[in-house]
Amino acid sequence: MTDDDAPVRHASDSIPIVTAVDGQPIMRVDAAVALLRAIAESHRNLADDPDCDLRTAAAAIDLEADALEVRAIGYTRASA
Repeated sequence: MTDDDAPVRHASDSIPIVTAVDGQPIMRVDAAVALLRAIAESHRNLADDPDCDLRTAAAAIDLEADALEVRAIGYTRASA
């Protein structure tokens, strides 16, 4: 397996997923705070890059949201 074949790691992969009493996935406050801080840090990192703009940052955030949503769906199906 080459580096190109390795699965993409998402920042949201480190967010713990737990389920509420109704079986729905929830995020703890400390995980939400960490997520918001990661978003802020990514914006700081992109701020000086002339090839990046807010649309690029928004696309990256959408990818992370999609990855987290897929994990949550998989977690709830595995728990069912």
